[in-house]
Amino acid sequence: MEISSKEHTHFFSNNTVLPVDQSSFKSESSASKEKQSCCGGIKIFLGALSFVYFAKALSGSYLKSTITQIERRFDIPSSLVGVIDGSFEIGNLLIIILVSYFGAKLHRPRIIGAGCLIMSAGTFLIAMPQFFMGRYRYERFPSTINSTVSLSPCLQDKSQTPLSALEKSQAKINAGCEKEAGSSMWIYVLLGNLLRGIGETPIQPLGITYIDDYAVEENAALYIGCVQTVAIIGPIFGFLLGSLCAKLYVDIGFVDLDSVTISPKDVEWVGAWWLGYLIAGVISVLAGIPFWFLPKHLPKPESRKDSSTSSEHSKFIIEENKDQRTSYWQQAKLAEMAKEFFPSLKNLFGNPVYILYLCASIIQFNSLIGMVTYKPKYIEQQYGQTSSKTNFVIGLINIPAVAFGIFSGGLIMKKFGIGVLGAAKLSLGSSFFGYLLLLSLFAMGCKNSDVAGLTVSYHGAKPMTDYEEALFSECNSGCSCSKNDWDPICGENGVTYVSACLAGCQASNGSGKSTVFFNCSCVGTFESSQSSSAVVGPCQKGNECPKMFLYFLVISVITSYTLSVGGTPGYILLLRCIKPHLKSFALGIYTLAIRVLAGIPAPVYFGVAIDTTCLKWGSKRCGGRGACRLYDSSALRYVYLGLTLVLGTVSILFSVAVLWVLRKRSSPQDETLSANRERGACGTKSRKDNFVNSDQLIQSTYWPEKETRL
Repeated sequence: MEISSKEHTHFFSNNTVLPVDQSSFKSESSASKEKQSCCGGIKIFLGALSFVYFAKALSGSYLKSTITQIERRFDIPSSLVGVIDGSFEIGNLLIIILVSYFGAKLHRPRIIGAGCLIMSAGTFLIAMPQFFMGRYRYERFPSTINSTVSLSPCLQDKSQTPLSALEKSQAKINAGCEKEAGSSMWIYVLLGNLLRGIGETPIQPLGITYIDDYAVEENAALYIGCVQTVAIIGPIFGFLLGSLCAKLYVDIGFVDLDSVTISPKDVEWVGAWWLGYLIAGVISVLAGIPFWFLPKHLPKPESRKDSSTSSEHSKFIIEENKDQRTSYWQQAKLAEMAKEFFPSLKNLFGNPVYILYLCASIIQFNSLIGMVTYKPKYIEQQYGQTSSKTNFVIGLINIPAVAFGIFSGGLIMKKFGIGVLGAAKLSLGSSFFGYLLLLSLFAMGCKNSDVAGLTVSYHGAKPMTDYEEALFSECNSGCSCSKNDWDPICGENGVTYVSACLAGCQASNGSGKSTVFFNCSCVGTFESSQSSSAVVGPCQKGNECPKMFLYFLVISVITSYTLSVGGTPGYILLLRCIKPHLKSFALGIYTLAIRVLAGIPAPVYFGVAIDTTCLKWGSKRCGGRGACRLYDSSALRYVYLGLTLVLGTVSILFSVAVLWVLRKRSSPQDETLSANRERGACGTKSRKDNFVNSDQLIQSTYWPEKETRL
């Protein structure tokens, strides 16, 4: 709690004799009490905000970990999955300007608490389709589904199949078509993610500025670094939760698991993607509870007592005498605050440092969002890993490296007292070396799996004709096969065949996962073939893949750390290059731009680009293209990494421009500062030495009335 200046003067005049102005000091005991109150309040808010960051990061990362599961469950292409992923940013777009501008004037903690409730509602909505749509169906030859009817995979004559079996199969397909025709359940996932975006909106602009307003200025960078570091723990648990759920069958609890004939190694496997969303929704509810009990304002630190930077809320109104500001603020209405909206917007976009850094961030986030969204898919398709293992690796290895990098950036800023110019250098350096390391990943890929008719011919040579036409050969010409099926089997020659029918298999033995096919004419004609048998499921990737995957992990961890070091310096650069009373508004505009120009389009065009590398598309029960079953590994590597690096290079160029503008501004001010420091003639107001590092790089118009009393 604060003590009035009149009480200060009376206290000091009765108890002490000082050689300077007594009204400028407090007693040690009162100052200590206020410091404890201030520090205690900001630390409670810091803990609550960290938990909210954890909750939102957990649900967001869990969505990333279930991208391939959602794609397979709803049988949709990557481009449509990108639209679903981008709907989160659309939710932010709807209200972010209103929240960041007007939210700074209202009860910020309670607005954050309300956002948590909305976020949890959206998370629950994402999981709802599992309880309304039918059981998951995958493509499998009838003999592998514990059937008592013995069928030949190669149906040389339609009469081979018993009429009752055909009628039963067709009836199931027709029933499935009727159900699919009446619903597009992926829309619920999109709407739920949209609602998540709306709820998450106030957390960043209001939470970060609340800390920056009431924390001691030299601790602000460390606090922000701590919040972002704790937030990284959310993705760790999110991906680990995704790994656990990916091992569980999608319909666990609804079907007999012994009847499931596919394993997590199959492309058609879908884990219990919905289970994690229920857990994430409960965590979001719990995270919002503390904010309903936090105060609207905290005591201001002693170092910010008389600084205009600490009274952010009063600066949105047209400035008058300091004595009249409080009463004027209390009488202000929303309409009067709105009058300052466009002048504030013009002020922000008239700042070249802010604009250039905004452009650099937009391009870089396009690169990073696209890369992170499809990283699980890239690892699965490039290195032949299961969804469960992929999520486990990302959560346990990659994410901690990001957390350590973000914390290191904040610690370096505090340890060495780095100012705005130094923050710009650190951010640029981390981006440059990070993307340089990413370049080496081009050499760490796996060759395409040998799939007859797609990546190799039925005789061992590379196919030169259209992929779909190449699926048919002399060895399976006598079979009645469909080119739309995807029920892969692995021949003893190490080649994968799209289906047992296309492999020309004449007989099978066993059921379920243990089914073995015999007398496969296409397997026997392969140049390296010694046998004509095959087993259920695709063949594993080449022997060099495990080693390449290990190299990929090492470089990926180092790259993640390097890129993350520049995160906190970038935040500080953003906060220090604008007028202090526009911090909330500037962060809101910054977040809006990232959402609209990076978060929404990046997953979509990355998904479209990745779809172009698909070799074999699945087919829906009622016709139409489903999810991709097989990608061209080489093309996927060049598209995924190439797009990431091109965008990263453009962002580096903008970062260089930011550094150039800051250097240009700092040079004349450094000379003025060294010549007139004692007279306090830097800009329009004098600055205390401990603020020089950050303030001397910005023009005086950006930091009006900043001063401290000794």
